[in-house]
Amino acid sequence: MEPDYGILKHEEGIDLMPGNIELSGLEVSLVNVMSREIMLRSYVERLKDGYDYILIDCMPSLGMITINAFACADSILIPVKAAYLPVKGLEQLIKTIGKVKRQINPKLEIEGILLTMVDNRTNYARDITALLIETYGSRVRIFENSIPMSVRAAETSAEGVSIYEHDPKGKVAGAYQSLTKEVLGNGQ
Repeated sequence: MEPDYGILKHEEGIDLMPGNIELSGLEVSLVNVMSREIMLRSYVERLKDGYDYILIDCMPSLGMITINAFACADSILIPVKAAYLPVKGLEQLIKTIGKVKRQINPKLEIEGILLTMVDNRTNYARDITALLIETYGSRVRIFENSIPMSVRAAETSAEGVSIYEHDPKGKVAGAYQSLTKEVLGNGQ
């Protein structure tokens, strides 16, 4: 199999390797595999010299595929929906990241926590932000930028295009551009 098998070249200058429903079967098949926690790392190691950045988007679970992503990552950006329950559920994720750092990937760091689907017009969003800062702000960076709630952003999935193509001058595209600058400013 070619080293770049499954990688799609996108016209916006990025490469993608989309997931699909078959990944749920992979999760189960990894249970009895030797070195199952580092399968993805060995694949990424072969490709990483061809890229400036490799972003791995994980579903919100702590299964074997997510552990594999943690095992090969340099840092983790944690997106959290601006709601009470996702904020409270962060503790288990942070503990798991710490365990992976101790046992599998000593270079792993938390880049920060990003609030998403934020409706800045409400007191609720401000309360969630305050809770996040109060609970985790002393241990983990909370990004100044957040991603606002937007119907235009939700439409991108149905249309199969990026937010930059669908609504390039919109608030969500602007928020992602600001976040990118914030993240890159931290790492350089």
